[in-house]
Amino acid sequence: MGNNVSMRILLADDDSSVRRVLEFKLKQHGYDVAAAPDGQAALDLLAESPYDLLLSDIRMPRVDGIELLERARLIRPELKVILITAHATVSQAVQAVKLGAFDYITKPFDDDELFVALEKALQFTDLERENKKLRTRLQREERGPQLIGASAPFKNMMATVNKIAATDATVLLSGESGTGKEVVARTIHNLSTRCDRDFIAINCAAIPRELIESELFGHVKGAFTGAVRDKRGKFEQADGSTLLLDEIGDLAIDLQAKLLRVLQEHVVEPIGGEKPREVDVRLIAATNVNLSTRVTDGAFREDLYYRLNVVPIHIPNLRERRDDIPLLIREFLTKLPAARGVSVDSKLMDTLMGHHWPGNVRELQNLTERMVLLRKSDRLTVRDLPDDFGLFDPRARKHATAGAPHMTYHDAEKQLILEALDKCGWNKSKAAKYLNIPRHVLLYRIKKYELSDTH
Repeated sequence: MGNNVSMRILLADDDSSVRRVLEFKLKQHGYDVAAAPDGQAALDLLAESPYDLLLSDIRMPRVDGIELLERARLIRPELKVILITAHATVSQAVQAVKLGAFDYITKPFDDDELFVALEKALQFTDLERENKKLRTRLQREERGPQLIGASAPFKNMMATVNKIAATDATVLLSGESGTGKEVVARTIHNLSTRCDRDFIAINCAAIPRELIESELFGHVKGAFTGAVRDKRGKFEQADGSTLLLDEIGDLAIDLQAKLLRVLQEHVVEPIGGEKPREVDVRLIAATNVNLSTRVTDGAFREDLYYRLNVVPIHIPNLRERRDDIPLLIREFLTKLPAARGVSVDSKLMDTLMGHHWPGNVRELQNLTERMVLLRKSDRLTVRDLPDDFGLFDPRARKHATAGAPHMTYHDAEKQLILEALDKCGWNKSKAAKYLNIPRHVLLYRIKKYELSDTH
């Protein structure tokens, strides 16, 4: 079998000569084997570490093969069990298959018979694992946030994501706040061979300096005041999986050295611990600052920067991918229960397409949800935009400063009336009250400027 070097077999047989011969033959074929002299010893080994297959004689003292089968599958339900039986106990073996044994072989047996049975069981294990990974990936993709887009910058980014996801390469994600760095990291994880393990993430900027070391690397009981029990850090929690270190640029310089050692030696040292612990972690780092500039400024280690920057992926901001805005809005509306039957007016869509989006996709998502919840009808229009829309748009501030002196009085009055009408949903009495002018004056101005709710 091609990949049996990674398969672990637990062998249980009370006959020492048979046990030694079988152990030798299994190891010759590349299997990782642990041998037990009886059923109880096999259970003890099984409780300590995982195995892919249990090969056991039926007749043994203390705990026989049938009892071992039942108790072993309680410990590890996915374990495949093959029983070795004499002709006199074939009926027991058949009963054992009904209890969950994968197969049985009858003494005397030749090597081919043994290894065919093993190969079938281990191939079945492989299939189960692949199915589990696929189910897990589908479940996570269905319930998790999605990467949506068809623009050229988005497609270029996704081409890199798809190319490197199945590898264990360290990834450095860069992009403005709100572009979806964690969503990209989760997508890489979901497309990887590690997708059956939980994705672990930590924001280095959100945790106080005195706690971040313990959060990352863990601590042992008594390491400091308040350490009342051992704590596994994020690296140990992510063993066999993927770890996202978000806002990596805010990590303190002394902790950067400790992180570098984890990347180089694949071990972590909990605070107060004396023995390093091995970890197998695929690391993804993310930043919204220019790390190379921080290296120049002496705030970030150059050797760590190169360790992290194996596969750099830039996540485009929303201004770079405006063509994706209608797709994103459609996706947000689909996911919002309150948005059933809601559509978007073309003028509103044009306004959104032209917005600066300093908060990127996160800002668009929040705005969409806000408009849906506070909407005046099932068709969203510019009237549904909140008063603070565009407040942080530098272009708007620049325009307000530089352009205002060149506006005529009539232009300003017209704009003021339009904004009041939009704010009040074109209720003229409310708009007049809002402007603190008589209603008939407002009606005159509307006629004068030929205003309508379609502008």
